[in-house]
Amino acid sequence: MAGYAEVPATPADRVVPLRGVRGMIADKMLRSLSEAAQLTHHADCRADALLRRKAALTETGVKVSIEDLILDRVVATLLNHPDLNGIVKGKEVHLSGAVHLSVAMALPGNLLVAPAIFNAEKLTTEARAAARKDLAERARANKLTVPEMTGGTFTVSNLGLSRVRYFTPILNTPQIGILGIGRIAEVAFPDGKGGVEFHPVMGLSLTFDHQAVDGAPAAAFLSDLCAALEAA
Repeated sequence: MAGYAEVPATPADRVVPLRGVRGMIADKMLRSLSEAAQLTHHADCRADALLRRKAALTETGVKVSIEDLILDRVVATLLNHPDLNGIVKGKEVHLSGAVHLSVAMALPGNLLVAPAIFNAEKLTTEARAAARKDLAERARANKLTVPEMTGGTFTVSNLGLSRVRYFTPILNTPQIGILGIGRIAEVAFPDGKGGVEFHPVMGLSLTFDHQAVDGAPAAAFLSDLCAALEAA
């Protein structure tokens, strides 16, 4: 490359080939960006009610995560916004009456999978949480099935345990949409008395295929999801 100066190598330098599973992931990410007209909406969502719900469930002996409670609301909101729940095949949009919810999972070795919880709308919170844990265990053991890896209709990617507030998730093509969950942070709000009060706020990022859905209905989905989470 013209103008590029080679720098001396060090003993810590290494070359990591993009092959095997990592190579497949790389190819899929690149193909996703070339096949879909991707656009991302970001939103702030107060998490007070979500945290209260988790605490109340814990007191009754129900052990679910914040992610599991978010998945509850994602599934319910998708049923009210079916244009986000499906895939693009060529020049056709195939919308699904069932929510086959893919959940992105990071694996050791810088690997990533997003297996689907089939018919997630028919499951209780606890059953869906158990299904997610089962997928995670089988993903680590390399025991996921091809249908689980390819049959999803919408994906959720959670970075809530990191310091990332918003991000731009890449579509799990051919799916129409993917929701990115960012961290919860305390944010100042007017208290109505000339002062401020702090509330937990979560960042959400919705990437969607503009071939299948326009910005306004995507924004309506994200707004309704925030409203549902804030009423949790």
